[in-house]
Amino acid sequence: MKLKRQPLFFMLLAAMVLLIAACAPAVAPAEEAPADTAETSAAEAAPADDSMLVIAIAEDTASLDPARSFETLPSIIHKATYQTLVTFPPDSVESVIPDLAASWEISDDGTVYTFTLVDGAVFSNGDPVTANDVVFSFNRLKNITGNPSFLAETIASVEAPDEQTVVLTLTQPDPAILAKLVFGAFSVVNQAEVEANGGTAGEDAATADGAEEWLNQNSAGSGPYVLESWEPGVETVLVRNDNYAGDAPAMERVIFRNIPEAATQKIQLEAGDIDIAMDLSADQAPALESNPDVNLYQGLSDTLIFLKGNQDPEIGGPFYDPLVQKAVRYALDYEGIRLLSGGDAVTPASMLPVGFLGAYEANSGPARDIEMAKSLLAEAGYGDGLDAELAYPDFTFAGVNFGTFAQKVQADLNESGFNITLAPSEIQVALESYRQGTEPFGLWLWLPDYRDSLDYVEFLPDGVVGQRLNWTSENADEEILALRDQLKVETDEAVRAELFGQMQDYLIEKGPYAPLLQPGIQIGLSGDLQGFVYNPQWRVDVSLLSR
Repeated sequence: MKLKRQPLFFMLLAAMVLLIAACAPAVAPAEEAPADTAETSAAEAAPADDSMLVIAIAEDTASLDPARSFETLPSIIHKATYQTLVTFPPDSVESVIPDLAASWEISDDGTVYTFTLVDGAVFSNGDPVTANDVVFSFNRLKNITGNPSFLAETIASVEAPDEQTVVLTLTQPDPAILAKLVFGAFSVVNQAEVEANGGTAGEDAATADGAEEWLNQNSAGSGPYVLESWEPGVETVLVRNDNYAGDAPAMERVIFRNIPEAATQKIQLEAGDIDIAMDLSADQAPALESNPDVNLYQGLSDTLIFLKGNQDPEIGGPFYDPLVQKAVRYALDYEGIRLLSGGDAVTPASMLPVGFLGAYEANSGPARDIEMAKSLLAEAGYGDGLDAELAYPDFTFAGVNFGTFAQKVQADLNESGFNITLAPSEIQVALESYRQGTEPFGLWLWLPDYRDSLDYVEFLPDGVVGQRLNWTSENADEEILALRDQLKVETDEAVRAELFGQMQDYLIEKGPYAPLLQPGIQIGLSGDLQGFVYNPQWRVDVSLLSR
């Protein structure tokens, strides 16, 4: 906002008030501020100086241990506090470039990758980064069998012939392995520090490793920042790593403040209390575009928001039935859902976001047909209606308020013969139910762990999402199992694109999902902030930011 000129009278009056205040006696120590304002945490404070950065985000963190975390905010934090063998350029995911690995070679059969480490990389405590640290980190990821461990399932072995060489041997060709290695789960941790705090990479790591509690409050990486503290649901604080081998970041301290509401993020951004608002909604964009003190980044996200039906009949009930699943897809008002989101939102044809290899064009999936939905429900034995609950996390992500969209889904389905009641849960409670596969019918989201369409094979039987629906090789048909297995090893790009088309066709006709939305993304930035580049892998690299 531009400042208006004030009449001279008011300027003189203001000066007199200040003079009177300066001459007044100081407040006695006994006259304390009210209890609710006496203390202000770092998360509640406005940016104090040019060396501190405050970011508002809807926190989804379950763990900050790289071998266990699988959420959005940890991806940002791990990009800042750790390094991986390879990475992406700041503004692109189209090519893989060196990070801790200076170079690599690939065997003719595509199963052996030999990495040569850069010289001079050190951990935050000053220890040199060695090939043994890489071996430890990868084996720990694999053996802990946490949420991201599936990314290492094609790794047969990882070895260190010497301190600067890492040999990765795969069980089969993996066309996405380099893209996977960019993900924060493959962060290289300091073996000595992690072991000293209860960590292990042994085959019994799933039960024997005890380093998570320590890693939730400390980092053991070689990135430009170190983790100072994490207060779940409140704030996460990073401080500059003085031993970082690269260029020192401009910001000495970075605070991630948990602010789930887009409206609150906008208010605090405009007030100057925060520097970045990560989860603005599309309807807030016009007002921010006209504010000269704020910059706005807008684009199409790669977030996939979808409905899912559990494939265990004891859990899923009616939503185990393919006819009911198909009725859901026909009942949805996709155009209305896009309008509700606004901005650059689109509807993917199936469970593969627009922009990925083989993905169909935006808004090209099934159209709404209420009579078809009612007919399918009647055929499934629910001609008099179907009573069910819709489970969802009660939070906002990338400007999408799940409560608002759940109400829209409820209205659409109820118009088509369903009788849906809403069952919201706090994000961590909802995450646990989702991951344990106990939700009959749910509204959820998926962000790619690595930038390859192969990540969406996780929606097929035995994949990460498939398992959360209890969709396994035992209850899936041979057609989708054969397609899944072919997708995992195919390396020819043209053939891969065709196979991903077949995957979408199958899911449109028979899958236990209904894609709702691929929303736009709106990120608000303080006008004096420089160096912001959006990257869909980690959203924002805080080490690039300055004023």
